[in-house]
Amino acid sequence: MYDRETRFPMEQTMNPARIEYTEKSVMNLESRRCDILAISRSGAILGIVTEFRIPRQFYLDVPKTRISKLGCVLMRINTNNTIEVRFLRLMTESEMERIYVYSTHPAHRDWVVSVRTW
Repeated sequence: MYDRETRFPMEQTMNPARIEYTEKSVMNLESRRCDILAISRSGAILGIVTEFRIPRQFYLDVPKTRISKLGCVLMRINTNNTIEVRFLRLMTESEMERIYVYSTHPAHRDWVVSVRTW
């Protein structure tokens, strides 16, 4: 299913985030910190320590941008402590702008917050 969707070009970014998931179908939510290294409207590349068990499905939460509970599916685990994920829904343009505004990547230095998009 995910291989038939259109792929949007990835753009490098650097945002702190966290993944949230349930451990062994228990009611409590576990979370791990990660960094968003590249993002598109349909997926992202996350930097996270991969020596822990990473679930197949989880939520991505980006606290600075107020994007919470973005559903993700794990596509691939790379050896350089990065994982590739696909989003369960496409991100909107306003969400992408908020990601770029709060990014610490040098390419997004001139982005400013638009009050109308919040």
